[in-house]
Amino acid sequence: MDGPYEEISDGAVTWRIDTSFVSSSWRCLWGDGCQGILEAPAPHLGHGCCSVGAEFDGEEEARTIGALASTLDPARFQFAEEAADGGIFKTAERTETRVVDGACIFLNRPGFAGGAGCALHLAALDAGESPIDWKPSVCWQLPIKVDWTRDEDGSETATVKAWERADWGPEGETMAWWCTEAPEAFTGDRPVLESLAPELEATFGRDVYVELRRRLGADELRT
Repeated sequence: MDGPYEEISDGAVTWRIDTSFVSSSWRCLWGDGCQGILEAPAPHLGHGCCSVGAEFDGEEEARTIGALASTLDPARFQFAEEAADGGIFKTAERTETRVVDGACIFLNRPGFAGGAGCALHLAALDAGESPIDWKPSVCWQLPIKVDWTRDEDGSETATVKAWERADWGPEGETMAWWCTEAPEAFTGDRPVLESLAPELEATFGRDVYVELRRRLGADELRT
């Protein structure tokens, strides 16, 4: 899936948005048929795309997630003891989360009494807040991918598209399955522009989101 693209200027940034993806019926299949990103399909593990540690978008995000982790209720955080003993970071550089028992330290496994899924996500919902404010940006954005380029005049272009297998780097070559290339993931009852509205707004802002909706048109999105 690639293009066509809609370009919307927002000051010094031009947002170049793949309209084929935001108009599609893609939906997250976690817990409903997601095969995971391992070398063999493994829906029973419930890993989704969390089999690798989440990379942080800079030191500030790492500090924020580290602080939030210290507030998590062990009843809702399966690996709270491991976090207390060895921290949540993979290395001293604090660039990504630890992998524990084959997946991200924050991923509660199926059968955990406190609930399966991301412990940060669950804690945000418990607090009545948006998971966007609690999770690493790469986690809440997926499968949205933003590629940044700087133009000669100093302005920037941000290309917004679906995260593809190649975007995972070498790991993508061995993945048995990836959702944005799987027909069964394109079975949602709403277009991505609506189903992922909070994530899109957080990515490129309310003004760009509203303009994108205007350009695409509600009638077109529901066909």
